[in-house]
Amino acid sequence: MTVGSVAEKQSGLADVFAAPARAGKLKVAAVEIRLPEPSLDVTPPPPRIDALIVRLQLSDYRGQRYWEDGVAAPIRDIAAGEILFHDLRRGPRLVLDQSYHALHVHIPRAAFDAIAADSNAVPIGDLDYAPGVGLEDPTIAGLGASILTGLRVGLARNQPFVDHLVLALAAHVAGRYGGMTAKPRAVRGGLAPWQARRAREILAANLDGGAPLAEVARQCGLSVGHFSRSFRQSFGTTPHQWLVQRRLEAAKDLIRSCRMPLSNVALSCGFADQSHLTRVFTREVGASPAAWRREVQQ
Repeated sequence: MTVGSVAEKQSGLADVFAAPARAGKLKVAAVEIRLPEPSLDVTPPPPRIDALIVRLQLSDYRGQRYWEDGVAAPIRDIAAGEILFHDLRRGPRLVLDQSYHALHVHIPRAAFDAIAADSNAVPIGDLDYAPGVGLEDPTIAGLGASILTGLRVGLARNQPFVDHLVLALAAHVAGRYGGMTAKPRAVRGGLAPWQARRAREILAANLDGGAPLAEVARQCGLSVGHFSRSFRQSFGTTPHQWLVQRRLEAAKDLIRSCRMPLSNVALSCGFADQSHLTRVFTREVGASPAAWRREVQQ
């Protein structure tokens, strides 16, 4: 499962409810949409496909006028931080008579089915929600904020990081609003030695996070969920956390052994930029890269 990202959508009414073009069978797309000028028009009908948009409102939207299947929902104020669901099978439409700012996460039905299969659960049916009604859901709001931060600082290139966020969001939606309940499984061990070796090889060769978690799992002959659980059992950490530690080790080696500019160190070790390296390095090591370099090169 991969995530396509677009930092901002500045124009185009169809962007509000249309499914992102690259969203395929199991692909999920996260898009920040910012329309600063009201269009005073109704969004065009989106393609009727079996997919859901989870919308995190990022600015207040007063007196929302909204339709599903041509039926008007009650006019409501939507507050920043509220969550709404838009079932693309039902032709959701909205009057854009004011500025609009929201995060849309597009989840196809096939992704929910894959989560159910991986959880040993029955696939979900329709979600339990009221059209056009904003909900308070701290879990989705928190995951959405993390996805949004990733889009803005370039972490969307880090596929394992974003995959975990989107899988967690989709699983939460399926459980809380779709009634999905996982059946208990027998406790299993971690990765086989060859699987652990292969996972290390792929992740270490892609410090920039360019290897999607689904591809690493496929190389190990496992589903994404089974791989993630087995990886944690084998290594005591998630694939993303393991990758962060490998980046830090590579950065330390370069900082210790040469005077390469920190901006080049960051890019060489899979960080988005120097500020990203500084944030992670300071959090994990307790000192900035520059301060650590002065200490070890004395």
